[in-house]
Amino acid sequence: MPHICFVPLSGFRIREQQLAELGMSMPGLTPRATAVGQLPALGVLTLAGLLPADWSCCYQPIELVNDDAVQSIVQHAPDLVAVSALTASITEAVQLSDILRSNGLRTVVGGLHATALPESLTSNFDAVVTGSAEAVWHQVLQDAQRDQLQPIYRAGKNTQTIWPTPRFDLLPSRPHRFTLQTQRGCPLACEFCAASRMLGRFSEKPLDNIAHELQLLKNIRPRPLIELADDNTFAGRRDHSAMLNVLKASGARWFTEADWRIGEQPHLVRQLAASGCVQILVGIESLCFRYPGMGAKQSDMDRILRAVDRLQSAGVAVNGCFVIGADGETQQSVDRLIAFLETAPFAEIQLTLQTPFPGTELFQRLQQQDRLLTDRDWSHYTLFDVTYQPDQMTVTELESAFQRAVATIFRPHAVARRLAIRDEIWQINAGYRL
Repeated sequence: MPHICFVPLSGFRIREQQLAELGMSMPGLTPRATAVGQLPALGVLTLAGLLPADWSCCYQPIELVNDDAVQSIVQHAPDLVAVSALTASITEAVQLSDILRSNGLRTVVGGLHATALPESLTSNFDAVVTGSAEAVWHQVLQDAQRDQLQPIYRAGKNTQTIWPTPRFDLLPSRPHRFTLQTQRGCPLACEFCAASRMLGRFSEKPLDNIAHELQLLKNIRPRPLIELADDNTFAGRRDHSAMLNVLKASGARWFTEADWRIGEQPHLVRQLAASGCVQILVGIESLCFRYPGMGAKQSDMDRILRAVDRLQSAGVAVNGCFVIGADGETQQSVDRLIAFLETAPFAEIQLTLQTPFPGTELFQRLQQQDRLLTDRDWSHYTLFDVTYQPDQMTVTELESAFQRAVATIFRPHAVARRLAIRDEIWQINAGYRL
């Protein structure tokens, strides 16, 4: 029986040493970084759900490429190793593949980075999959059995979305958090986002599939805590009330990312907390630059805060997501953002640096402007390291400004203030506390 080993490169990465040390000392950063790093890799678990009955498999996430990690894979003597990596970990994925291939194993890689730059990986992997791997997965497996793997497998952008059931049973233990996808892509086309376009057209998972997956998660943990792996939940046109009823029936508590404009839809606001939603991350992005493609999501702050207030008044905590370093950013604009966030009503804050991921319009624009830093490789594309020349500051000035913002926004007093806001919000819907 042929055997495949699924290997996601997991963990949280920051290259800039001073910021990494700062993050480890900030009480508001470490828990979230740990939670994100420990989330099950839904992509490879989904591909495992498409395996034919005559294939066996294992799930082997690794954080670091070292002898122990290599041996944990080699010991299974797999006929194929499927590697999943983000841009920040693609260099490690290449290193791992080179070692595995030197041990006589064959490797295949996929994901957003592989989709954006497949030719750059063909010399290090036996095969590269672009787009939604589900569409070509059976062909990859057939070719692997015949020892005829092709260098690149391209899933067309207009390919019908396939929704196999992820193999949650492969998880080595009962994780505290699970991932579940209710849709793929996003109708918006924000300049900085690759997921909204690169993996195919926007599509929504059938409710029966969602209900089935929720039941599988309940079998593992009776009251699961779930992060929806959606780019923008509720962005589609289906009956969102019906999906919320499915989530409510499961008894799960869940977290997602969504457009702040759901706070302007009273019927959704009323249902969210009752359905088990404990927190929503809303992308407000930049206060100094209007990113192309955001459409009506780009609005004045007073309107956004009113929507946030409606959500939190209904018992759903809001995590405000802000990006530092967009065009027009200055020391003064960062200070204004810091001052705003010191008193802002959000239950939680996420701060990242603008990051031009391959495949995005932002990457293409900065590349055309010759502003990408050529001395910083893919391992710097972490959301927390500067990878381009800012238009109003030096690289050092932007790094310093970001560190200043992180140190201020995530100092103990500021974190305690937001935790108090969160606890007050959850008192409204005490049955769904984390």
